Amino acid sequence: MLFTIGLLLAIFVLPSPWGLVAVGVGASLDVAETFGLMWWSKRRKAAVGVDALVGKTGIAVGELWPDGQVKVDGEIWRARCAGGCNVGAKVVVRAVEGLTLVVDPA
Repeated sequence: MLFTIGLLLAIFVLPSPWGLVAVGVGASLDVAETFGLMWWSKRRKAAVGVDALVGKTGIAVGELWPDGQVKVDGEIWRARCAGGCNVGAKVVVRAVEGLTLVVDPA
C-alpha cells in the first residue's frame, strides 16, 4: 500500500527527483512492514493437540480409583490415575492415551 501511494505521488504530485525518493521510501517501508509482520506472527508456536495437555494441571471431577473424570482448561476429560485420588483433588497430566488422560495427584 505504501508503495502504491509513493508511486501515485511520484506520477501526479512530486517533481522529478523527489518522485523517485517517494517511490523508494514507500517500497522500503512496505518491505520492512512485510518482514516485520512475518516475524511477529512466528514469534511463538501455537500450543495445540496432545502436546498442549501434557504438564497441565486440572481438578478431579469424580473419584479416580483408577478411572474417572478431570477438568483441564475448562474441558472435562476421561482420566486414569494409578494412585487414585478423591473429588476436587488437583492432578497433573502426565500422558494422553487416545481420549484418556493419564494423571498423577499434584
